[in-house]
Amino acid sequence: MYGEMVLFSGNANPALARAIGQSLGQPLAPAQVGRFSDGESRVELQQNVRGRDVFLIQPTSAPGNDNLMELLIMAEACKRSSAGRITAVIPYFGYARQDRKVAPRAPITSRLVADLIQAAGVERVLTMDLHAGQIQGFFNIPVDNLYARGLFFHVLREDVAANPENTVIVSPDAGGVERARGYASLLKCGLAIIDKRRPQANETEVMHIVGDVKGKRAVLIDDMIDTAGTITKGARALVEHGATSVYACATHAVLSGPAIDRLNASSFEKVLVTDSIPLSAPGQACTKLRVISVAPLFAEAIRSIHFNDSISRLFLTSRTR
Repeated sequence: MYGEMVLFSGNANPALARAIGQSLGQPLAPAQVGRFSDGESRVELQQNVRGRDVFLIQPTSAPGNDNLMELLIMAEACKRSSAGRITAVIPYFGYARQDRKVAPRAPITSRLVADLIQAAGVERVLTMDLHAGQIQGFFNIPVDNLYARGLFFHVLREDVAANPENTVIVSPDAGGVERARGYASLLKCGLAIIDKRRPQANETEVMHIVGDVKGKRAVLIDDMIDTAGTITKGARALVEHGATSVYACATHAVLSGPAIDRLNASSFEKVLVTDSIPLSAPGQACTKLRVISVAPLFAEAIRSIHFNDSISRLFLTSRTR
């Protein structure tokens, strides 16, 4: 058992960090996390951490390099200040899409980030909906990967419970089938897959729907929405194949570039996301977005880690197949 719990936040998502603290009944510890005049990150912890159980709440969303560096420096400061244990709470794990070598001389950046986090002194990682499950194996320390599935389930159930046979869960690609199958099992709905093919270079991508969506509400499931190009094309294809309405559930609202304009112009009736990444002012301009807070889930996970309790109950709904 370590000493008392101490929560610190960087600049990536202080609103979420405060909400987690409120759920725990634990205020954030004071710290100065800013910049030197030349732009280098500057961190000064203003609370004693010797022997304490320290949790650093810092998603590595945009600007990813700055937020990652803040996390590493906060961990280093805790290590040099004799913290009892250091847990990095990373609601959104950046660089997760570079999880394998896809071309000659290409890096596996998520492995590099894992090495950096461990070298900085982090002894445990708590994250959510990793883009690729194998990233857990890049670490030599415990990694708890939470799922937003249970949070979305409670919202979707309101619309689906009465007539689950009229709803179909859709994976936007073959790689997301396992994730979509979990939702379909929980909601007792059908499952469909979008098969994307480009006949040859410079030709328009063709989307085939594997499964029956005609006359049904379609719910597209993904781990993130970045530029929203793929997911909005998928929504259009579902409508063209007879879906009566289209929803989307995506844990991480990256929403870069033209994402908001694309969502506003899309066929989606509703887009469910979480606050793992803070929505900027333009993000609020999309009336189709509904944001669900992950703070209570992370608070419960942090509480369980601190008291050495099992957190497996937090995974139960996400393990349903």
